Amino acid sequence: MSKYSLSVNGEMKSLDVVPDTPLLWALRDSLNLVGTKYGCGVGQCGACMVQINGVPTRSCMTPVSSVGRQKVTTIEGVDPKAATPLQQAWQELDVPQCGYCQAGQIMSAAALLKDNPQPSDADIDAAMGGNLCRCATYMRIRAGIHRAAEIARTQKGKK
Repeated sequence: MSKYSLSVNGEMKSLDVVPDTPLLWALRDSLNLVGTKYGCGVGQCGACMVQINGVPTRSCMTPVSSVGRQKVTTIEGVDPKAATPLQQAWQELDVPQCGYCQAGQIMSAAALLKDNPQPSDADIDAAMGGNLCRCATYMRIRAGIHRAAEIARTQKGKK
């Protein structure tokens, strides 16, 4: 076991794990941040997506020892009140069906909208291509991202 200090959702967290422990299990088992889901365990589905320094990253394939001082953001760190335009759009359009993949979907969509606040369908498809949805709600996910961009534009105009 080794001791690690990770910046998770804006707070320093200490944990004692084996160096090759996947970040997914460190988050879920050691830090009790269970919003990040186990999907496939081989980096194929994106259910375990978190952001490391703002970049969508598969936590099932990322050893804790590789994180260092980088900033990890989980679904719990996006906005606990679910008030971001993305979370508002997800609720407004009832995007999830079973919901299992949605934490990973939101983490990827949030990174996309941060880098590209007005994405085209092609931009969305490219950015979200690494996230699989068992229920095939891809059209609602795309609509949710477009709606989030619209909400963000409206909010920006009111400031």
